Amino acid sequence: MTVATIHVLDDDPGVRRSLRRLLCCAGYEVELYESAHALLAAAPRMSGCVLLDICMPDLDGRIVFERLRESGCPVILMTGHGDVEMAVDVLKSGAADFLEKPFSEQRLCRAIAEALKKTDERLVPDDAYRAARQLAKLTPREREVLQGLVRGEAHKVIAHRLAISARTVELHRARMLQRLGTRHLADAIRLAVLADLASLPAERVLCSQ
Repeated sequence: MTVATIHVLDDDPGVRRSLRRLLCCAGYEVELYESAHALLAAAPRMSGCVLLDICMPDLDGRIVFERLRESGCPVILMTGHGDVEMAVDVLKSGAADFLEKPFSEQRLCRAIAEALKKTDERLVPDDAYRAARQLAKLTPREREVLQGLVRGEAHKVIAHRLAISARTVELHRARMLQRLGTRHLADAIRLAVLADLASLPAERVLCSQ
């Protein structure tokens, strides 16, 4: 059985070492890169999956992703909260997933396993339809909060726009994640992006159930 190789790009040496230990224990081969240019130099010979820190000092993460598309390897983004809007843009362009730091070992391994199942970067229509059905479970207010989070807005910004308190935004976010069956905002945002690409309004999907 062929062992998949995970290519890790992060400018933090500690993060790279930690991910190497974790992924090797999970049974993967691991290649580490400290710069975007080093990763792109290796891209023509790549197979497996790429873990890409979207904020690198030498090259914009969106540019790195566009150049990686030619390798055919699925790309999983790693991002801090302030980079969510950028991550969403790249996700819409075909990235397999994104992980908001800090993330758990289980979340990482699940994202990699799902990414490796994909043989190309095209979204499966059934995946998009299922995402829309999931979002149909949300209340209108919860969808408004999720839309703000997809845009990378802070809770205070969402609260001001919706004329509610920041605490109420936090409650809607918690209930929204609970309805979607996840504890991770990245999962909810990925569902929102998939549903948007499906062009299936939540209300239409709900009526079809």
